[in-house]
Amino acid sequence: MGDKEKKSKKKSVTVFGYPLSIFFIVVNEFCERFSYYGMRAVLVLYFKYFLKWDDDFSTTIYHTFVALCYLTPIMGAIVADSWLGKFKTIIYLSIVYAVGQVIMAISAIHDITDRNKDGTPDDMALHVALSMVGLLLIALGTGGIKPCVAAFGGDQFSEEQEKQRSTFFSIFYLSINAGSLLSTIITPILRAQKCGIHTQQQCYPLAFGVPAALMVVALIVFIVGSDMYIKTPPTGNIMVKFFKCIFFGIKNRYRHRSSKFAKREHWMDWAEEKYDKLLIAQVKMVLKVLFLYIPLPMFWALFDQQGSRWTLQATTMDGNFGLMTIQPDQMQTVNPILILIMVPVVDIILYPLISKCKLNFTPLKKMTVGMFLAALAFVAAALVQLQIDKTLPVFPASSEQQVKFINMGNELINIRAGNDTIQLKAFEGNQEYFTYKQPFNLQIESDPAGKITLPNGSRNTIVILRDVSKWRHIQFSDIVAKPEEGTNAIRFFNGLGSVLNITAGDQMYGNVVPSNMSIYVNVSQGTPEFTIKDNAGRECVFSRTFGFGSSYTFIIPPTFPFGENCGQSIEEVEDIKPNSIHMAWQIPQYFLMTSGEVVFSVTGLEFSYSQAPSNMKAVLQAGWLLTVAVGNIIVLIVAEAATLKDQWAEYILFAALLVLVCIIFAIMAYFYTYTDPAKVEALFGNLEPEEKKKKKSLEMIKEDMVENHDEKRRNSDSSSDEEEEEEKGKQTHF
Repeated sequence: MGDKEKKSKKKSVTVFGYPLSIFFIVVNEFCERFSYYGMRAVLVLYFKYFLKWDDDFSTTIYHTFVALCYLTPIMGAIVADSWLGKFKTIIYLSIVYAVGQVIMAISAIHDITDRNKDGTPDDMALHVALSMVGLLLIALGTGGIKPCVAAFGGDQFSEEQEKQRSTFFSIFYLSINAGSLLSTIITPILRAQKCGIHTQQQCYPLAFGVPAALMVVALIVFIVGSDMYIKTPPTGNIMVKFFKCIFFGIKNRYRHRSSKFAKREHWMDWAEEKYDKLLIAQVKMVLKVLFLYIPLPMFWALFDQQGSRWTLQATTMDGNFGLMTIQPDQMQTVNPILILIMVPVVDIILYPLISKCKLNFTPLKKMTVGMFLAALAFVAAALVQLQIDKTLPVFPASSEQQVKFINMGNELINIRAGNDTIQLKAFEGNQEYFTYKQPFNLQIESDPAGKITLPNGSRNTIVILRDVSKWRHIQFSDIVAKPEEGTNAIRFFNGLGSVLNITAGDQMYGNVVPSNMSIYVNVSQGTPEFTIKDNAGRECVFSRTFGFGSSYTFIIPPTFPFGENCGQSIEEVEDIKPNSIHMAWQIPQYFLMTSGEVVFSVTGLEFSYSQAPSNMKAVLQAGWLLTVAVGNIIVLIVAEAATLKDQWAEYILFAALLVLVCIIFAIMAYFYTYTDPAKVEALFGNLEPEEKKKKKSLEMIKEDMVENHDEKRRNSDSSSDEEEEEEKGKQTHF
């Protein structure tokens, strides 16, 4: 096998000193990361707006998926090293991955179950089932190939290409960030498009379809380079050895738990009966670092909420940046952009400056600071949430009803509703809702209008009309939540004496009869154009400028004129205010979180690598990924278990938990002693031959003892037989 590998290395084509094969691997990684982060960027909004799940359940499923993505790398590493090899593992799991992405794209096509063509799937269970199958396959695929691709790239270099190998890893991680950055910009734009066969909806099939196509491209590119790769065979997984050694040490310690056995310096020393001292020393070093990992999941619990809670927070904010409009899921791009800026700034400027000040800023101190910065990021998120909450409408509780009034009479009127008095001009509505907990009496001017009973938990508009000498009223139901995805819910009241046909761009209100309210139509931020037509063919075209997340009732008065400037006579009643807190206020929390990531994550990987034995770096890498998985599990537990009504309070809870964990980690770090794995390995490596000699001599002594023992037994057995025969002879003679 070694000869084959040498031949393949000689035949490998190089470009600028690099094996040509690594270019296929880098392109594959770029496409795969684009596929993963692109799909993940819009995932929580897909749960909320397409599958119609609430914020908490959407967050729970999102973090369950992310946790699975970071649990499966252990499985991928074991399969690659012990069974299939890296190349076949990447191929097979990439196929699983691509199939999962395709299933996700299919699950988002609303037309496949929209039998009545109203734009809403009629069999939501099918879409949910397809989504869950797709996500499970994606988690298996992306997690399974995660530990293989970078290592497979490293295998393509010879021992003489150490410098090129180092540069390759830099290019490799640059491709990861490039794929992540581009996908989180492009995929939300694709999602915001309108598509569909029968009705035009947010284009989630396209938002998932493009990442699926990129994953197929990643697979094809990787296969194309097949003949150029150096494919090392599976040689057994060190992770399996690691766990076997620990298991044997625990089992042997339990067997010798009695006080009559001499104590040993470390509980892993009980594995010496089966494993050599070098492996045991390596396991001890790994366990020492893994113990420090115990508090780390809390950092990831906060960090990964950028894709869930922070994205949902952005849906209640104003994304108008003047020259461009930012979608809520595009705010996640702030993180990779800041990473690309801050990593070199921290490495080239900040750390050398701290070093010049003669401050001992050790890796574990850096990680502690990173955790504290992440906690501050959530405090910043809580402050932003408090400001958002002030602008959000107060919707009725389950035992309350809300109502507002519109005067369609051509005169000023006084209305008394329960204990509230309202004065409205002609064709005007009051801006604020009145809240009631029981039916109330309504009086218009001096005319009693009877008792008004409204459904609990509802918002309503009562339109007052004048019939010759008598007042009458009509009741309409209003929406009881902010419009989805930052759109604006617009409806019309037709006060004209004829049927009107109303459209908003390519969206239709249909025919609205006199003295009636139209349906709500959600229009996007900007300046959409409305068209009103009557049966005589007269037309009115006007436009209005909207922000994000508002709701308006447009009043068409009885005196409405068609033609030019017709829009000036249309009055608007604001039912829900637009989002007024700008998305730019999220930048400080992203800055703090990214700063924390730079000094925590990058330093943590570097620290783990420096403290890991040469053959167990993969074990610590798996342990590091496991902390990410556990962090996401913490989020879903808190999201389901916490009974906090206010989102800002949940942010503060997470920040407080991380500060507490940060203090515990700082104490653990204070007592940690840094080791040099190379020196430890060298020490035990030198002792190894002597240990083997001792073991051999002990084995020989044992064998001699066993042989002597057997010989003695044989001698004793034969002498006893002779004695028995003599005794028998005596008895016969007697």
